[in-house]
Amino acid sequence: MNGARIADLLKTRPKTSQYWGMYLASPHPSAKPDLGIAVAKKLAKRAVDRNKLKRMIRALVWTAQAAELNQDVVVKLKKPIGRETRGRLRKKEQHLLRREFAGLV
Repeated sequence: MNGARIADLLKTRPKTSQYWGMYLASPHPSAKPDLGIAVAKKLAKRAVDRNKLKRMIRALVWTAQAAELNQDVVVKLKKPIGRETRGRLRKKEQHLLRREFAGLV
C-alpha cells in the first residue's frame, strides 16, 4: 500500500474500540486487499511488544480477508499498552487487545 492511499484512508472515519482504530476502504478493482499497521513507539515502548502486536493483527486481518472482509485495511493503536506492567505487554493485556480487535473485524 502506498503512502497516498494510506493518507486517504486515514482521512476517513475509523471503526474504533478502546485501543484500536481501523480504517476500511474498497480495494482497487484489479488488486488484492492491502493491510497497513501503525503501532507507535510512543505507545508501545519495546520493539518485542510492537512486533508481537503487528503479528497478531496481521494474522487476524488475513484470516478475515480470506473469509469475508474484502477491503483495504489500516489499523492504528490509539492508547499506550502496559500501564500497570511498566510498559510491557503481558498475556492478560494481549488477550484483551486481541478480543477488542477481533470485535472490530
